[in-house]
Amino acid sequence: MIDNYIKLSAAAIVAGIKRKDFSAVEICMTALGEAGGTGRRLNALITVTEEKARRQAEETDRQVASGTCDGRLAGVPIVLKDNICYRDYPTTCGSNILKNFISPYDATCTKKLIEEGAVIIGKSNMDEFAMGSSNENSFYGPVLNPVEPNLVPGGSSGGSAAAVAAGIVPIAFGSETGGSVRQPAAFCGVYGLKPTYGGISRYGLVAFASSMDQIGPMARDVEDLALAYSVVSGRDENDSTSVAFAHPDYPEILNTGLKFRFGVPREFFKEGIEEEVKKEVAGVIENLKKNGHRVEEVSLPHSPLAIAIYYIIADAEASSNLARYDGVRYGLRETDEELIGMYRKTRSTGFGEEVKRRIMLGTYVLSSGYYDAYYHKAQQVRELLRLDFEKVFERVDLLITPTSPTGAFKLGERLHDPLAMYLSDIFTAPANLAGIPAISIPCGATADSRPIGLQLMAPPFGEATLFQAAKLFAALRN
Repeated sequence: MIDNYIKLSAAAIVAGIKRKDFSAVEICMTALGEAGGTGRRLNALITVTEEKARRQAEETDRQVASGTCDGRLAGVPIVLKDNICYRDYPTTCGSNILKNFISPYDATCTKKLIEEGAVIIGKSNMDEFAMGSSNENSFYGPVLNPVEPNLVPGGSSGGSAAAVAAGIVPIAFGSETGGSVRQPAAFCGVYGLKPTYGGISRYGLVAFASSMDQIGPMARDVEDLALAYSVVSGRDENDSTSVAFAHPDYPEILNTGLKFRFGVPREFFKEGIEEEVKKEVAGVIENLKKNGHRVEEVSLPHSPLAIAIYYIIADAEASSNLARYDGVRYGLRETDEELIGMYRKTRSTGFGEEVKRRIMLGTYVLSSGYYDAYYHKAQQVRELLRLDFEKVFERVDLLITPTSPTGAFKLGERLHDPLAMYLSDIFTAPANLAGIPAISIPCGATADSRPIGLQLMAPPFGEATLFQAAKLFAALRN
């Protein structure tokens, strides 16, 4: 067991293994111990992949012994959200309907991690089919926030955020459709990246809303976040929406004295924000001005409509994507004398209430007579929002906002109020609709110790600028 393991960064683990300060197997067994202890208490993991994890760690140690170990993540324990495929292990999406589904292949993200020496120790708990903002919608029960167990960790990637914040792993991967990496990162006090749409392959990511879904990393420091993104990003022939782009060595570009032009969208600083959140973000903005960065107020006039159009478009795409779960080919299958009856029983039993709510809403907005009134109009406003961002980024390098209007709320507080839950995404959904990259950065805490997240948004493929600015914020905090 490694005594200070929970404080080690991924970079420190790689360096220590290559120096032979400790072995990859020692790191692996320590991580698995944390998964079985802290991870179980927090309900952060659905599956622990002990057997394959140990084999991966042993392979790293063989490479170290032979002098051939060059993986950028050699021996680093990592957790995958349970909607990212990992061959020969369950991929449940937090749902009863996929409870017994075993993935027959690796996601491209998973494959790239393994090729760079990562040790995958488990699959994290999540809101069912990534539909939720509190990780209370999982068939496997809610995840607890490591900061305070009576608080939600955020969602839908709450298990991944909790695993990083609790020190189970230094890096975890979640998925983003409307804020599901950034919001739990903010609630758990860690870093979370939503990449540019197409920046990371979606091959092997179970679809929720295909025009917005993206895989994203979480970490306790920006160096590890940049390292994780550099490993998994890039073009993939299995995903036609993935993009080939100039690929800087992200960890190497962080130490910079650049001055940035920040924009503060006035629409994001109106009613509904907790005073402590507003105060912390305002303090950061003043600190930036004192340190020579330009900060100006800007406008995204269509952003107040973002949460409405997000839920129309996302639910419409979900109703189509989730039509494949019928009990015929894989997953749960209920019995009935007739085929339609089998479909009905399987989907009624297999899906939770929130998923069924969104399927019904999505089916409604796509139905005859309502498509033009809702879905088509939502897509038109989406394009207007994208143009808002395009115009603003002609003047500024980055946009700065809170990640969430509040800190983490209590378990059960919003579970029976869907509209209040949906408003948790009010500051994060615009970036998903526009396809631009965004990051959540730890930014202080409330008086009762709930972490606060600061969000930065950049133009498409501006991840390097996000990492540089995040490093700047870390320096200013210290």
